[in-house]
Amino acid sequence: MTLLELVKNRYSCRAYQSLDVEKEKLDYILECVRFAPSAVNKQPWRFHIVNGEDEKAKLQQCYSRDWFKTAPMYIVASILHDEEWVRADGKHHGDIDIAIAVEHLCLAATEQGLATCWVCNFDAARCKELFALPENEEPAVIIPLGYAADEAKPKSRKAIDDIVK
Repeated sequence: MTLLELVKNRYSCRAYQSLDVEKEKLDYILECVRFAPSAVNKQPWRFHIVNGEDEKAKLQQCYSRDWFKTAPMYIVASILHDEEWVRADGKHHGDIDIAIAVEHLCLAATEQGLATCWVCNFDAARCKELFALPENEEPAVIIPLGYAADEAKPKSRKAIDDIVK
């Protein structure tokens, strides 16, 4: 599969089968994440695997949509603020770096026949509290991960002339 085909196949899945994700596939996805680029190669991130029933129930308190509960597992992607690169004008790059790494995760999952969805509209403060994350760590994205039980809907995209000048 070409990269363009892979990118076209990835979508925001909102229904998952109850099948477990194989360890080999998860390991492969996390290895792809490990090689994601970051500003000055700081890699200011931490990825928490959430797959036990008690842990999943805790995380579901932070985002309580019905579809979200269908995922067999989640990955919480956090920014380590004390490790992120800061540009000379004060711009912190942890948010950019985590986005790059999470998209590596999503594309690797798609390549492995799995589905994901970026979840950013969750109660990050509650997540930090429930999982006892240290002060320097900000949960930025939750990624449900599993086999899709729905199908991709056609993507609406701007024309190339609208985005390239």
